[in-house]
Amino acid sequence: QVRLVESGGGLVQAGGSLRLSCAASGSIFRVNTMGWYRQAPGKERDLVARITSGDSTNYADSVKGRFTISRDNAKNTVYLQMNSLKFEDTAVYYCNADIRTSWGFQNVYWGQGTQVTVSS
Repeated sequence: QVRLVESGGGLVQAGGSLRLSCAASGSIFRVNTMGWYRQAPGKERDLVARITSGDSTNYADSVKGRFTISRDNAKNTVYLQMNSLKFEDTAVYYCNADIRTSWGFQNVYWGQGTQVTVSS
């Protein structure tokens, strides 16, 4: 069994910062690409940023220069540092990870989501 548990969401004023964390646990052999997605009310879930096991990153255009994704492979944890937050960043943020389990299966797992609300 593999779980992704997110933390760090909350309410912040526009221009402020938040740091999200997502830890993978369970029968893990290797964690490959990890990412953050977000879903605003009435909208689809969109990619925010992702990072490979080799630390290559890519970002949505809307967050470039403001958000930074990083990971700690020893802890199977991915982070999203969000600076200069805007009202339009308000959404539920989901972590995902491509994981090979100790049993040899490979699958993409999702966290439960964490709410980020930016007040204008």
